[in-house]
Amino acid sequence: MSMKNPSHPGEVFYWGILEPLDISVAEAARALGIRRATLSAMVNGRAALSPDLALRIEKAFGPKVDLMLRVQAAYDVAQVRKHAKRIKVKRFVAKAA
Repeated sequence: MSMKNPSHPGEVFYWGILEPLDISVAEAARALGIRRATLSAMVNGRAALSPDLALRIEKAFGPKVDLMLRVQAAYDVAQVRKHAKRIKVKRFVAKAA
């Protein structure tokens, strides 16, 4: 996973867990106790990995919550950095005492 272009956690979940175990998104969603559409959106990169879903994944498949959420955070940082030039703010400079 490149730090400049980190993978979405859904991609990591699919290729690291679902595909090797030959589990469909529908089967995984049932095991996780969530809607298939919810898991499909995350797996396909249309939705972020929530802490709740990360915990469900840990309980069902093993990857730790903190690891999964770090993958999401790295992805989020990379996405926002792509648009950093469009964000206009004025730099704050503290006044000398």
